[in-house]
Amino acid sequence: MSNKFSRRGVLKSGAIAGSGLLLPTYLRAESHSGFTNAPTGSEVVFGFNVPQTGPYSEEGLDELRAFQLAVEHLNGEGDGGMLNTFSSKALDGAGILGKKVTFVTGDTQTKSDVARASAQSMIQKDGAVMITGGSSSGVAVAVQGLCQEAGVIFMAALTHSNDTTGKDRKANGFRHFFNAYMSGAALAPVLGSAYGTERRAYHLTADYTWGWTQEESIAASTEALGWQTVEKVRTPVGAGDFSSYIAPVLNSGADVLILNHYGGDMVNSLSQAVQFGLRDKMVNGKQFEIVVPLYSELMAAGAGSNIQGVYGSMNWNWQLQDAGTQAFVKSFGEKYGRPPSNAAHTSYVQTLLYADAVTRAGTFNPCGVVEALEDFEFDGMGNGPVLYRGADHQCFKDVLVMKGAENPTNEYDTLEIVETTPRAQVEYEPDHPMFAGGDLGQCNPGA
Repeated sequence: MSNKFSRRGVLKSGAIAGSGLLLPTYLRAESHSGFTNAPTGSEVVFGFNVPQTGPYSEEGLDELRAFQLAVEHLNGEGDGGMLNTFSSKALDGAGILGKKVTFVTGDTQTKSDVARASAQSMIQKDGAVMITGGSSSGVAVAVQGLCQEAGVIFMAALTHSNDTTGKDRKANGFRHFFNAYMSGAALAPVLGSAYGTERRAYHLTADYTWGWTQEESIAASTEALGWQTVEKVRTPVGAGDFSSYIAPVLNSGADVLILNHYGGDMVNSLSQAVQFGLRDKMVNGKQFEIVVPLYSELMAAGAGSNIQGVYGSMNWNWQLQDAGTQAFVKSFGEKYGRPPSNAAHTSYVQTLLYADAVTRAGTFNPCGVVEALEDFEFDGMGNGPVLYRGADHQCFKDVLVMKGAENPTNEYDTLEIVETTPRAQVEYEPDHPMFAGGDLGQCNPGA
């Protein structure tokens, strides 16, 4: 192995990193040229692992659309999209290192065990050299761990939990999407300006890693304004009917309901909260308000008029006017007849970033990819100047604060951009308490 890949102390035996266990034959160096699933023919396989059924399926299916579009652009099909605006000019639309990009797909069902099994099959049976996907941070954390063990790169798509690049960070994993801390840092000043500093908040929270860290982040940022947190109640993913959780809010003394829900759960809980008349009530001498900290265009469309005037945050939005956004929206719209969601955007960008890193490194070896991505700075992909921080493999970029549009003209402009929060406002140190306890460990090439 060349010195280029020695900085992280890459394992050279047949053992899984940190486990002392021998790797199965399909992962050993003697059968795969020194790293897992090294491409030997004219093609290279990506694994797209998304929820195609279940409460987050709308986001998952849009991710899949974007993945497929990225593959077309990498292979020289279509108009090239963001390959034309990306600040790195390594990609030329002729595949990756002379190989045509192909892909396999899986349905995570928004279940960690199902997602892990699907990813394992992609690696073991299909020869995937990179796994990507998301829509649930629980799934992302589980699959990222598997990819670390197997010796392939995981390019996380939609995952918002602090833990993905916090306590559960891995050397083989990378996240472009923003996180819960960033949502809190961007939202709090806007909420304080809109609703004042003397508010009482009630949290309904999806009961898994994303919900927990978003609840912690939003509570901390709003309490710093002067808000009081009245109650924190956990709800199961895919509950459907949230009426039993919303009813107690009416008698809690809270004047703000914060819905730490996503996908179909957010559509249901918000719609039911509005049906209960919460937004029509005056509490503590103030108009009752609802906040949805993490937004998507697909959720807003599903919630319809219930979303009007509700604040939240986003990683990206199709209404931005930069060249990268316009190129992507044009490509996606021409192929699918609709604007892309922010889940689609991060999926597309992650695919291109992986391909670019391979090209710049001159190898599919995961440790070459790691080195090419760490502390990589780029532009032209819709979020302004971006840094892929080497310390935790988290991207740092501007964050959008959104509000449900009062007078939407169609199902795709139900959200309006309130503020583009500068990157400096949402940055934090790698050892910040909300991200403490994690260790990237060593890059594992699987050999």
